Amino acid sequence: MESPFKAEILKGKVALVTGGGSGIGYEISLELGKHGASVAIMGRRKHVVDSAVHALRSHGIPAIGIEGDVRKEEDAARTVESTFKHFGRLDILVNSAAGNFLAAAEDLSPNGFRTVIDIDSVGTFIMCREALKYLKKGGPGKDPSIGGTIINITAVIHYPATWNQIHASAAKAAVDSITRSLALEWGEDHGILVNGIAPGAIGDTAGVTKLAPQEIVNQLKQKPLYKFGEKWDIAMAALYLASDAGKFVNGTILIVDGGQWLSKPRLMSREEVKKLSRREETRSRVAPAGLPNSKL
Repeated sequence: MESPFKAEILKGKVALVTGGGSGIGYEISLELGKHGASVAIMGRRKHVVDSAVHALRSHGIPAIGIEGDVRKEEDAARTVESTFKHFGRLDILVNSAAGNFLAAAEDLSPNGFRTVIDIDSVGTFIMCREALKYLKKGGPGKDPSIGGTIINITAVIHYPATWNQIHASAAKAAVDSITRSLALEWGEDHGILVNGIAPGAIGDTAGVTKLAPQEIVNQLKQKPLYKFGEKWDIAMAALYLASDAGKFVNGTILIVDGGQWLSKPRLMSREEVKKLSRREETRSRVAPAGLPNSKL
């Protein structure tokens, strides 16, 4: 799809994307790069990172890849420093690295719970903390009056509660809290904008293939609100937040799911609702003595 943004809205900016070698993270890396940014991607699997860098460069995007684990402070520090040494600045941090799998709460081990918490929430904080000195206004290579941008990729699963994902729900709830807290503290002290993007079900991603069996997918496709989004949709949201268009947005979690998180099972059809309403209103108008009559 054609981007609604100008091609050079991020010209001269440098972005670091964790989990940028695949899925949503790669799509964000690609679109940031297509709109003028130089891009560094971080990931645990070297072959995935190398392949992604090759693909980015084929689009003419200045790109480097760093193998590393967001849970390890030494990896985070090395990645941030390598990005700065290569490009001379850092303007945008996108925390897209995440972990998830299906597990009922009673079957989930403490280690499994801890692993997802560590990748999603602890990893997000570690990366933010290591990038602070480069993102804050007046930091190395930075304008003394303008801070950088942090975008944390979260989810919608913890808003209504989701079956079999207590670990990821807890982790993403923590990411939302981290986003708001840093938006308050670092927005005030360092001029850094910190926002989140909460994707819904995005087609052709591990989140769908791992967490939604085909039987469930087929059922969801029959419901008007349960349409699958595209990775491009999330990348466009990231572009908005990373560009000057989002310069007055801070501490916001931007939900990009087509309204799915608002949906609840419909217990009655529209016709059944009408019949029930007419029946109950008729009964209330002829209520026995001592009971209030409806004036509707």
